[in-house]
Amino acid sequence: MNNFPKIVVIGGGTGIFSVLSGLKEKPVDLTAIVTMSDNGGSTGRLREEFGVLPPGDIRMALVALSDSDQSLAKLFNYRFNGNSLNHSFGNLFLLALADIKNSFSDGVKEAARILNVRGQVLPVTLDDIELVAELEDGRIIRGETNIDCPKHDSRLAIKRVFYDKACRINPDVAPALAEADLIIMGPGDLFTSIIPNLLVPGMKEALIESCSPKLYFCNLMTKAGETLGFRGEDFVQILESYLKFDFFNWIVFNASQPSPERIKKYEKEQSSPVEYSVDFFNNRQAKIIEKDVLRKEGFIRHDFEKTAEVVMDIINKI
Repeated sequence: MNNFPKIVVIGGGTGIFSVLSGLKEKPVDLTAIVTMSDNGGSTGRLREEFGVLPPGDIRMALVALSDSDQSLAKLFNYRFNGNSLNHSFGNLFLLALADIKNSFSDGVKEAARILNVRGQVLPVTLDDIELVAELEDGRIIRGETNIDCPKHDSRLAIKRVFYDKACRINPDVAPALAEADLIIMGPGDLFTSIIPNLLVPGMKEALIESCSPKLYFCNLMTKAGETLGFRGEDFVQILESYLKFDFFNWIVFNASQPSPERIKKYEKEQSSPVEYSVDFFNNRQAKIIEKDVLRKEGFIRHDFEKTAEVVMDIINKI
C-alpha cells in the first residue's frame, strides 16, 4: 500500500489518454472515470452485433495506464485494417473478457491486471445508454458519433444533451471521488466526452459533495457541431451549468500558439484554437493557469509531460 496522492481523472477519448499517459510516470495513485456512450467505429459495430457496453474509451484509458511490456500495450491498441470491420484487438479482447467473467466491470478489471495498469479504470455506468442531443432549433440527434461528427448543420448550437433512458452510477465511482486528493476534468470533447459523465444520476452529486479540489484542462481547439466559436469561458460556464457556479479551483488554458501550418490543417473541419479572457474569472475562486501545454508536433493535442507537470505542481501545493 502506497501513500501516493489519489488523483481521479474524468473524461474520455484522446483527452483523458493524454493526461493519464503523463501522470502514469509520476508518484500518484490514479483512477480514470470514463464515459460510456460511444457508438462509433469498432465500438459501435460491437454494440450493434453483441449488445455489449462500449469498450473504446475504456480501452484507451487502459492502454494509457499500462505498465506492461510495450508490445502488449501496442497489441491491445492494434486495429485490424483491410476489411469492413476494422476492429481494434483491445475491443475484441474486452468483449471476450466480459463474456468470460459474465460482467463488463470484472472484464475491465481483468484487462487491467493483464496490462499491469498503474491505477484503475472505471466505467461511469454499467448500463447500456445512448447519448442524445437537442439542437437550438429543436431537432434531435441520436448517438455520440452523429453529435461528434455532425450530419446536421454544424453552425447550430447544442441546447442540451441527455440519455435515452435511465441509468445508474457505477458503485465504485462515488467512493473514488470521495477519497480523491485531486479531481481532474478534461481535456476532451465537451458534449460527448466530459458532460456524458455528469449526466449519470449520482455522479453530479458525488462531485459536488466531494471536498477534493478540482482542476479543469480546457480544450485546445474548438469543434464544429459541438463547440464552434466557443471561448474558454464558454466551456467553463457550460460545465458549471451541469454542476454549480465556481466549481473549479484551477483552470488550465494553453498559453502557446500552434503554427499557422498546423492550424491550417483544421480549416476544413472548421476548428480553431480556443481563445479566452482571464478578466472573465476575476471574481471567481478559480485560479487561472496559463501554460504551454501544447504538443510540439503533429495533431494539436495536449502534451503528456507538460500536463503532468502542471498537475504535479498543484499536488505539491495542496
